[in-house]
This record gives sequence, structure tokens and C-alpha cells, in this order.
Amino acid sequence: MNERGPMQAEPRYWFPAKRYGWGWGPPSSWQGWVVLVVFVGLVIAGIFLFQPKADPVPYIIYATVLGALFFVVCWLKGEPPRWRWGRD
Repeated sequence: MNERGPMQAEPRYWFPAKRYGWGWGPPSSWQGWVVLVVFVGLVIAGIFLFQPKADPVPYIIYATVLGALFFVVCWLKGEPPRWRWGRD
């Protein structure tokens, strides 16, 4: 018997791969849902913080940084991305 306990067959991904195309689909774990809700909340909060109607550039930079951070989380905690044709 293994002292460390039973081994998991597959890692638990927060974001599964999309069935068609490249990228990730909706979250498959509570951690993924928390990340998604925080991301959306911060994007919405940025509307009030940066007033994009007055000057859109700071908001665009803010949203781009948030999007990049969200992408990094998906890359690290999601299923490895590759192009899929729906047969996988």
C-alpha cells in the first residue's frame, strides 16, 4: 500500500478545454468559478474607478492587465490548450 494514499489518475483542472477550437470553457470547479466571478467583478468595478467615457485609455489598460492575469490563471490551472475538433 502506498504511504501517501491513492494517486489521482488525472489532475483536477479548474477550466476544461473547449470542445471545439482553442482555449477553455466554463469552470469545472468552485475555484474556477471564484476566479471567474472575481475577474468579472473587477472588470465591472473598473468602470466606476476609471470612468471610461471620460478617458478610455486607463480603463483599456486596466482591463487588458486583468485579461492577461485571467489568461495566466487559465493557462496554469486549465486543461492544456490545443486545437480541438469536437472528437476529443
